[in-house]
Amino acid sequence: MKDLRIVGRRTGALAAAIALVTAGAACGSSSPSSSSSSSSITVAVAYPAPPKALLDQFTKQTGITVNWVNIGWDDLQTKIAAAMSANTYFADAADVDWSKVGEYEKTGWFIPLNNYFSISSLSSDMPQLGTFIVDGKLIGMPFDSSFIVTTANANDFKKAGVTSMPTTLGGFSSALAKVGKANGMANPLDIQFATAEGLSTCWYQMTAAFGGSVLSSSYSPEFTSPSSPGYKAMTWMVNAYKSGLVPKANINVTDYDGFTTEMAKNRVAAVLCDYSGSVASIYNVPSSSSVVNQTEYVQTPGATGPGMNVANPDGIGIPRNAHNVAGAVKFIKWFTSTENQAIWAGLDGPKDVVSTFPLPARLSSFKLLEKAGNIGQASQLAAILAAHAKAPFPNGAPPWYVQFSAAVQTNIHEAAAGQETIAQAVSAIASTVNQLKASG
Repeated sequence: MKDLRIVGRRTGALAAAIALVTAGAACGSSSPSSSSSSSSITVAVAYPAPPKALLDQFTKQTGITVNWVNIGWDDLQTKIAAAMSANTYFADAADVDWSKVGEYEKTGWFIPLNNYFSISSLSSDMPQLGTFIVDGKLIGMPFDSSFIVTTANANDFKKAGVTSMPTTLGGFSSALAKVGKANGMANPLDIQFATAEGLSTCWYQMTAAFGGSVLSSSYSPEFTSPSSPGYKAMTWMVNAYKSGLVPKANINVTDYDGFTTEMAKNRVAAVLCDYSGSVASIYNVPSSSSVVNQTEYVQTPGATGPGMNVANPDGIGIPRNAHNVAGAVKFIKWFTSTENQAIWAGLDGPKDVVSTFPLPARLSSFKLLEKAGNIGQASQLAAILAAHAKAPFPNGAPPWYVQFSAAVQTNIHEAAAGQETIAQAVSAIASTVNQLKASG
């Protein structure tokens, strides 16, 4: 389950845009075409299509033909913005990334799904459902399960005599010092400090580990006080870099580069802000990893005990100008069903896996994977997802998330590089938030 979708989204690398013919042909009309058929839908997401045989089964069951359009994540966001701004049709179902939920609620670009899906009945099986809810509106249905995790090389910790993984940041730091000494690692922890999205999400993750969120439900800064979780999280991250716990070169290392060139090559013993699915998709791949079957997911250490893990999943929703809403609803229900979610992740073997699909959105799907042999360490991930995964923002991502994230990653990078203090970085980010709120 190699999660290239995550790689492309976090590092800015664009996947090749393919199969654009069906979408392009439809984009010239601002109203439903007389030739559009109620027996077909266009689905535009940043994933390859499910196996044709399974899509054929859907068509047989519903009479609806699916025109699947796979567009690289960055290009897809541009496509959505261009089509919706021009009030033109481009798809009946499309990607709704967690970071876009606030923007889509404000612009009205996607139809709220409350009339088609029951939030109350789905919440217990889909822990990340709340990530797609703003002011009570369900903007998209989660169709994968992605969250920030901590990974550790069990062999390295065992060699250092650490037999029980610490659950506090203080204990984790002490253990890493032992691990580094025992394994000849000068800098045993990977945190990425390049000016990129991975640094922003790592701060949200660490803030959650300290017991809080960076923004309130009304999108006000909650990190300005030195006693706040957000302030403490930034301080801890920067100190980890300056103290040498993290490699100095990481000031310009992105998330994926850290996973593949440091953790996968055993240059570090742990990653504090890793992505769910990395063990199977990166560290256990013999052709590119020297730590096969050595790494594992561990509880994210927090201030006083296990910390929370922030969610960053993809969802799927229905654009405002969709031609076939009823067909799109049927497809979303099929694509996010318990059994199919497990199939996309490997339940029936590699032939039916959706390439780059990370993890199911449903706990019930994880149970199927566990029963089939704990595919992809399903039991470990399910436990983290059920008990510790949370939305990074209590009321969905703000409509100005892109500008906010840019301020976060720029200022934390500069604080780590010694170009500004923690107080200055915090003040600059808070000022950006207040300006964005004031401008609406």
